[in-house]
Amino acid sequence: KENVFEFGGGIVSFAEYLNKNKNPLHNKVIYFQKEQDGVILEGALQYNDGYSETVFSFANNINTVDGGAHLSGFRTSLTRTINYAGQQLGLFKDMKENLTGDDVREGLVAVISVKLSQPQFEGQTKGKLNSDIAGIVQAFVNERLGAYLEQTPPVARKIINKAIVASRAREAARKARELT
Repeated sequence: KENVFEFGGGIVSFAEYLNKNKNPLHNKVIYFQKEQDGVILEGALQYNDGYSETVFSFANNINTVDGGAHLSGFRTSLTRTINYAGQQLGLFKDMKENLTGDDVREGLVAVISVKLSQPQFEGQTKGKLNSDIAGIVQAFVNERLGAYLEQTPPVARKIINKAIVASRAREAARKARELT
């Protein structure tokens, strides 16, 4: 018996499939790719109006279910890049602090894929990538996603405004807990 899991459009089609029954904030999946120092990096992301985060990470086509260096690098850079874009667009005027990672990842559907020559995994199941790749992924996402958000301000505004709403809801919940 053989099972084949394949998406004709690669990770872009996979991200579209993951967002199939949801209402996307922007029509096109944001896709970026780069090859550097023998490492191939790919990322596809799309936001929807939901509250949950759906992120799949792959290293050499192996699903790293426990994440690893590439996923933590992606998350760090995503938060930093969206905060920077929000400041550049002047959307944080009435906010006291920057957005957190949870705010930025609310409603996110993303697929991150890296291909390296000598990957180092944790454990036998290869569920977590330990290779020292977080810095490369951070620079890659910062460069490509930052350029995309700069070139498409309407999409950037939608994404950042959703994160701002999540931040306000988190702050309101914290105040309600304190009052209780």
